[in-house]
Amino acid sequence: MKEYYFGIDVGGTTVKLGLYSEVSGWLDKWEIKTRTENGGANILSDIAAAVQSAEEKHQISHGDVAGIGIGVPGPVLQDGTVNGCVNLGWGVVNVSKELGALTGLPVYTANDANIAALGEQWKGAGSSYQSLVLLTLGTGVGGGVIQDGKIISGILGGAGEIGHIPVLTDCPDTCNCGKNNCLELAGSATGLVRYAKHRLEESDAPSSMRDITPLTAKAVCDCCAAGDALAGECIAHAAEALGTAIACVGCILNPEAFLFGGGMAAAGDMILEPIRRVYNEKVFPLLRGTPVLQATLGNEAGITGGVRLVQVSQ
Repeated sequence: MKEYYFGIDVGGTTVKLGLYSEVSGWLDKWEIKTRTENGGANILSDIAAAVQSAEEKHQISHGDVAGIGIGVPGPVLQDGTVNGCVNLGWGVVNVSKELGALTGLPVYTANDANIAALGEQWKGAGSSYQSLVLLTLGTGVGGGVIQDGKIISGILGGAGEIGHIPVLTDCPDTCNCGKNNCLELAGSATGLVRYAKHRLEESDAPSSMRDITPLTAKAVCDCCAAGDALAGECIAHAAEALGTAIACVGCILNPEAFLFGGGMAAAGDMILEPIRRVYNEKVFPLLRGTPVLQATLGNEAGITGGVRLVQVSQ
């Protein structure tokens, strides 16, 4: 058995990297800048250089590295091809093949939310479960599905796109995917702020949110925690959408647990408790009581899942 693994999480601003040892655990965690200019042409070569540098720094023989697990922000096919990553400037790129050629190592590629879910299932809040669904609440709503300890990615890499389940009705906004009524229009941090601004405009109710510029999802949550009724309405609106979505997912997958990560999930039970309530009201009665938990790995979920992806893929 080879001892070392690289876990990599590619974001639009930075690439997070980790070097893991089967014997000693994490040996190193670091970041490099994501160079998105020129269609992201330098991203994979930068990663390859960072991998080589880490091998030299830690005096690791190339032959002792089991491989690289990498998460990217886009749908990934079984062969490691991503069909476009807007945030990176990529069109169609076979990440596994190209990074493998640059490093001389086996490379396993998955969607970033899927790989984060795998990390949480291995080392995070989902470590007691073999099947779970992770939702990440940030600019959008990401999703990852784990069944029997492995990622469910779908034929076109589109499994787990929970943020685009059409759970809303008559939503006036258009999602970045081009559709209307997507979950992330209400359930994301961006959606929460958008809805709060809408309510502030149409209502003359007093609210501490009126004095905050710029208004952020954290500010809405803080105002709700302080007893602001209008902020509470906004949290309830987001929770209604999120609880409805996981009720739909639950009826299809019946996972052991739902996990919520991302910045908005840091509000804890203030957002999770109404999500649980809506889920239990709307899901098939047999499935009531499925744990709805806060993810615990934060920004390290992706690199952790990258390591695990190599392990389960060999």
